[in-house]
Amino acid sequence: MKTEVSTAANFVTRLLRGTGLLSEEQLQQFRFSLEEALGDHYQHHWFPNAPCRGSGYRCIRINHKMDPLIGKAACTIGITKERLFSLLPSELTMWVDPYEVSYRIGEDGSICVLYESTPPSDQPDSCKDELRIAQPSPSKSFGMMTCSS
Repeated sequence: MKTEVSTAANFVTRLLRGTGLLSEEQLQQFRFSLEEALGDHYQHHWFPNAPCRGSGYRCIRINHKMDPLIGKAACTIGITKERLFSLLPSELTMWVDPYEVSYRIGEDGSICVLYESTPPSDQPDSCKDELRIAQPSPSKSFGMMTCSS
């Protein structure tokens, strides 16, 4: 879980760094606080043997409301939720699951994979693969884009 949580916190921190409005010290404190908040929040909702179980609980979402975990981390560096809204994308969804961290900016944006590792061979590779396995004949074919920095 540590790698996935760190990947998610680093991504949000990079988005904030890109604004150029926060000091490096503020960014590092934010990242540390977000990692801690995510780790605490996911502690009893992390199931490596069933990666999709609890996926909705682990979803980070900014959409007309600030995700409370991101808001909590921002408070530690004195940034209000309103200010945070102006610094981050207005539509952001991030999925933090065992073996995979992915995100989407905008409601119709592509899903980009930030981190992916191989689970033990007796498990689906990701929640997306589990959904594909459950659907014998999908009505549409969807491609997935992997983004890296």
